[in-house]
Amino acid sequence: MNQTIEQTLQVPDTTRLSFRLMGADDAQALFELDQDPEVMRYLNAGICTTMEQIEQRMLPRMLAYRNPKLGHGIWYVSTRADCAQLPSSYIGWILVRPMAFFTESPQLDNLELGWRFKRESWGFGFASEAAQAVAEAVAKYGAASTAPVQAFSALAVPDNLPSIAVMKRLGMQFVSQRLHQDPMWTAEIVEYRKTLTP
Repeated sequence: MNQTIEQTLQVPDTTRLSFRLMGADDAQALFELDQDPEVMRYLNAGICTTMEQIEQRMLPRMLAYRNPKLGHGIWYVSTRADCAQLPSSYIGWILVRPMAFFTESPQLDNLELGWRFKRESWGFGFASEAAQAVAEAVAKYGAASTAPVQAFSALAVPDNLPSIAVMKRLGMQFVSQRLHQDPMWTAEIVEYRKTLTP
């Protein structure tokens, strides 16, 4: 048990948030987040995810790219007890994986950031704060390892202005608009990217 903990990259707490890497036993947390049609609005027109979809599709996909040492996976985000806006609450998650992971040419030095947060946590800057903290921890470890991170990218449908605003707050810039296809999601998307300076 201790060996696993030692090999897991840790994301330090921010002033308001705490983080842990999610695993195979987190189906309920993933399911809980997907039960609000507004949360799912820009993903699939507001259709809530079933537990069967979580167990048969989302968890196996997450476990395929999950790498505790490098910080790849889905990070559970909760507020700290002293968070003024929403204390001691599970509010959402941050995804980290190589761009184009489920293709023949994954971009190991360009990591995709994704996020999904409960509606009651919207408007407080939690998504930006969480994504920044996770990205900094992953990039810092990568710089000292054999897997340096050269860029972070993010995808969203063009109408998802709140998510695009998070990308801009993270310092990402528009790269392209195109049709994105993978087994879970087909949509016209915009891609934003931040290239890291050595």
